[in-house]
Amino acid sequence: QLQVVESGGGLVQPGGSLRLSCTASGLILDRYAIGWFRQAPGKEREGVSCISSSGRSTNYADSVKGRFTISRDNAKNTVYLQMNSLKPEDTAVYYCAAAHEVGAIVNNMCDPPRYWGQGTQITVSS
Repeated sequence: QLQVVESGGGLVQPGGSLRLSCTASGLILDRYAIGWFRQAPGKEREGVSCISSSGRSTNYADSVKGRFTISRDNAKNTVYLQMNSLKPEDTAVYYCAAAHEVGAIVNNMCDPPRYWGQGTQITVSS
């Protein structure tokens, strides 16, 4: 059964850090560009970051540049999102998604992806 799974969400104080992980069963992630998306209540989904299948190319939303870092360990079939200096406005459900690596997919923030995870909640609050 094909499944993309996020982990690492939770509650954190402003200024704190979290690391999200994305792994998959039935899917070899190193064949895909992987993106992180988020959706806050009442807001549209937005692309946060995207990494190419090789890991050599990355892209970030302006709102997270300098604070978030995407990386991947293809040997572990895992992609990470290190989130530092978290702000209340980062509160959202975060989704990992796998996208076919065609065209300018990294520039397009891995949108549209082919496979989605179920999401993990990040709450930044004191």
